[in-house]
Amino acid sequence: MTLTHGPLLDDRTVAAYLRRIGAERPGEPTSAALRDLHDRHVMTVPFENVDFHLREPMGIGAAALDKIIARRRGGTCYELNGAFFELLRALGFRAEVLAGRVADDGALGPIIGHMALRVHTTDSPDPWLVDVGFGRGARHPLRWVPGLPQQDPHGAFELARAPHGDTDVLRDGRLQYRLEDRPRLVADFEAMWWWYQHAPDSPHLRHLYCTIPTRDGGRVTLSGTTLTVRENGGKSTVVIEDEDELRETYRSRFGVELSDLPPVTR
Repeated sequence: MTLTHGPLLDDRTVAAYLRRIGAERPGEPTSAALRDLHDRHVMTVPFENVDFHLREPMGIGAAALDKIIARRRGGTCYELNGAFFELLRALGFRAEVLAGRVADDGALGPIIGHMALRVHTTDSPDPWLVDVGFGRGARHPLRWVPGLPQQDPHGAFELARAPHGDTDVLRDGRLQYRLEDRPRLVADFEAMWWWYQHAPDSPHLRHLYCTIPTRDGGRVTLSGTTLTVRENGGKSTVVIEDEDELRETYRSRFGVELSDLPPVTR
């Protein structure tokens, strides 16, 4: 059975998306092109959930494109991977949406709690795991070969076979999430998307964050009003009390412009 997705993005939207992440349009859907697009997306578009706390309307997949491109914002996995899926399709890549379960201290979370992509290129016999929407994810695509250790600027990754044909994704030996093998439609995630936005125990409502990696292998994270910078093997933490300084931090550190600040529970 062939899954039916929406129409491909038009050339104008594709060009705007590529400008957003600082990428050139690839001539062919190759592994090198995928690696470049993935790298630029991860390093440019933050992983953040600010709009959950502002109670702003949000969409996933193609419905997240305006937020990412025009508003120059980031998002969570459904938004970032869903939008990137649309870009890859328009650029000629054969891509599939996969559902996953995030591991928290080894315990798997809800079904369809995470979205990732499996992408096929013209020059590789193996598909690639693509995930630009996971705060602890790889900077580059991972070759879909279970049992193969893969070194990445963000850690040592490995895919492993799991029960029922699923695939586990490990970073530095720790389970990150488990992926189903069967492809999904973006629409399959809508019910869980509602839960993330409204359930009292939703992790996106219990925690406020904005994070992005740095070129030297570090990371900058704003958790509520606490800014943590990891770079050159060191770590610094500061609590930002002033609202103007907080807006400037969002702007300068993450490229996020906010007229209203999200409420912070202390």
